[in-house]
Amino acid sequence: MRKTPLPGGELEYAVLSTLIELRRATVRDVHERVGAPNQLAYTTTAKALERLHDKGLVRRERVGMLLSYEARISRAVLERSRAKQMLRQLLAAAPDPAVAGLVDAVESISPDLLDRLALAVEERRKARRGT
Repeated sequence: MRKTPLPGGELEYAVLSTLIELRRATVRDVHERVGAPNQLAYTTTAKALERLHDKGLVRRERVGMLLSYEARISRAVLERSRAKQMLRQLLAAAPDPAVAGLVDAVESISPDLLDRLALAVEERRKARRGT
């Protein structure tokens, strides 16, 4: 499975998330939604888009005098990659309490979700065994 690069921090995540929402946008479009409300310089938003481009997460195209950006990944891929990264960090330090906390949290959201988690774990085990 290919590892999806992740945005580096909350600003890049917010910029990429906004770009996914808008589908195609200029720096100004993204800045109006992310940068300006957070009192960031226009150049900060532009730099975040450039970093995302360098990571291969967005593509850019010159349209007249402006650069237009488009996300190269879907919201589902972004959120799954982000969740995996967060869980890896959480589980690395103390896996047993983290797993117990995860189960409690999932159950408090929905007992049905806990059943789906158990099913996913069983399916993964079967795939590893090749059955």
